[in-house]
Amino acid sequence: MKLPASMEVFERGWLSSNNILFTGRNETALVDSGYATHAAQTVALVEHALQGRPLDRLVNTHLHSDHCGGNAALQRRFLCRTAIPASEAAKVQTWNEDELTYEATGQQCERFRFEETLTPGDVITLGDLPWQVLGAPGHDPHSLVFFCPDEGILISADALWEHGFGVVFPELEGESGFAEVRATLDMIAALDVKLVIPGHGAPFSNIGKALETAYSRLAYFAADPARNAQNAIKVLLKFLLLEKQSLPLAQVPQLMSEMYLFGEANRRFLHQDEHALAQWAVEQLVRVGAAEVSGEALRNRD
Repeated sequence: MKLPASMEVFERGWLSSNNILFTGRNETALVDSGYATHAAQTVALVEHALQGRPLDRLVNTHLHSDHCGGNAALQRRFLCRTAIPASEAAKVQTWNEDELTYEATGQQCERFRFEETLTPGDVITLGDLPWQVLGAPGHDPHSLVFFCPDEGILISADALWEHGFGVVFPELEGESGFAEVRATLDMIAALDVKLVIPGHGAPFSNIGKALETAYSRLAYFAADPARNAQNAIKVLLKFLLLEKQSLPLAQVPQLMSEMYLFGEANRRFLHQDEHALAQWAVEQLVRVGAAEVSGEALRNRD
């Protein structure tokens, strides 16, 4: 399916979320801004694509660091207005890094400002097209997705990927998450979606197959929440490795133990020695080819 002329997708690696650029007649906008360590690249991509036009508006689906880590850099370069989920406004206003999960996940995000908030039920104009703002809790309680009925396009963030969805983080802290993932998938299934632009990975049009995969994955995690915890620990280590590219093996247990969510996942579900659990995570990434051990270092593999 061909995108409207006013839309362009920057498919990023898994450290940074995809960015969607809109060039309307009267306004330009970008949905999500990637991770902090890619901020200069994000600015360069947007500058090149806009060909001298300003970036008027920046919109975030949710405030995980890989989706908003380039906000501050884009704000400095373009002085763009920024819209975030309304339920996150107080945390950003006071810059509470604990509640924003940056400390909990061992990730970084430069402080940014916002001028607008978005609430499920809103309709916004992007690229001269109307987009419905829909709540999509599960992976993140505050996540939004955007649907354009005129084109059948869904910007799904981490609520639906071609082969699954993002880690169900609320469950790691003893909060409900699996039920919310199911409700979000049911909502997406009820829409007339022809193309999904996910937060990570290439856009795809086989919506039925993606939903089938997502429902199956959800059932697997919900049947034994320890599986979700194990997946989260692997993802936390992989994200750290994507950022650093190489880590001293001896430092991995300490780096992991400094992440609040690593400790919570272990305390609630896995009940293992932290050093042994970190070693297990290393072994799992190596086993699937996502990392390799080279001498005394753990190195990233794409």
